[in-house]
This record gives sequence, C-alpha cells and structure tokens, in this order.
Amino acid sequence: MDVSQFLIFLWRVIVEDMFLEQDKGKNTRKGWVEVIVGSMFSGKTEELIRRLNRARIAKLKVEIFKPAIDIRYDQEDVVSHNENTIRSTPVESSEQILLYANNVDVIGIDEAQFLDTQLGDVCNQLANSGVRVIVAGLDMDFQGRPFGSIPHLMAIAEYVTKVHAICMRCGSLAHFSHRTIENKNLVVLGETESYEPLCRECYCKVKDKN
Repeated sequence: MDVSQFLIFLWRVIVEDMFLEQDKGKNTRKGWVEVIVGSMFSGKTEELIRRLNRARIAKLKVEIFKPAIDIRYDQEDVVSHNENTIRSTPVESSEQILLYANNVDVIGIDEAQFLDTQLGDVCNQLANSGVRVIVAGLDMDFQGRPFGSIPHLMAIAEYVTKVHAICMRCGSLAHFSHRTIENKNLVVLGETESYEPLCRECYCKVKDKN
C-alpha cells in the first residue's frame, strides 16, 4: 500500500466513524458527542440539519432540541439561515433533554450556547448510554470570549467541526460575531440587523475604534 492509498484508507476510516449512522443490527450501541461550532452565519444549523436528516434516512430514531429562548424564526422548529427546517422540542434546561431521550438513537441540540452549564454532563450521560449526540452553537460571544458550555463540550467531544462565515468587510473567512447595535447584554437575539461576521483583522479594527 503506497502513501496515497494509505491516506485514502485513513480518510475512509475517519469519515465512516464520524458520519456513518450506527448499525442497528449490532448488539451494542456506541455513543459519542459531535460539536459543530463557528460564528453567526457560518452554517452551523445547516450542518446540524444535514446530519440529522441523514440519520433519519438511515431509519434511526432522532430527537432535536433547542433553547426555549430562541424564537427568532419559529417557536418550535430549528431553522437555518437558508430556511431549512426540522421539527424540534424547546427546552428550558439541559436536564429536560433527558426526559425525552428514551429509546433514541440520535439527539441534536441547536444554539447550545444558550443552555445552562449542565449541558456537558447531560451530553456525556447520553453518549455513555449509547446515544449519538450532535451539538451546534456559537463558540464565542460578541466580545470574542468563549460562550457558555461550548468550550466544555468541545473538550469532551469525540469530533469537533469548526465552520466559517464570510467576513462582511473584506471577504476573508470569518469566525467572529460582531454586534452592530449598542447593547452590552451577553444574550441579544438577532440576525443581520444586529450582527455581522468578521475575520480577525477586521474584528480587531472595529474593536480598536470602539
């Protein structure tokens, strides 16, 4: 086996381990945690919906949750910026997820940064019981600081995917969520009227001006 063949083999192993849905014919269930992070408008929810739809096609039982606080697009549905939707259950706390986790193969959690700090423990408990847990959320707040329980989740996850938006000032890859309105509260729900994705250079320039 030459180098190119080995690299192809290695890639297939990684992809199959991460993205191929569990074989329901196996006697034991293998659980794990996947985390999808990035700035606003980077496609986190789009990727979450894609993975959950794949699991449903594989005839796995899927449940999706989102924080009850997030009603920007819909009271219940998880909705991406491209208007793709998937039915979800709003929850007030992380521990509520455990109440709906019976006989579930895959659990998706969107906007995880808005949930409490117990989310990491909940995801660990689910994964240890054989559930595949897919979490999506902002890794940084509008000040460029680690957001909520996301750093903890990234540490305990088997797989972490960081997606990027496009900087609205220069067109480079963006991973900062710059707030364009005057509001110092940590949680301010909004879209393009309140936030713009920026690259590091443009974000630092804006911060220096302020």
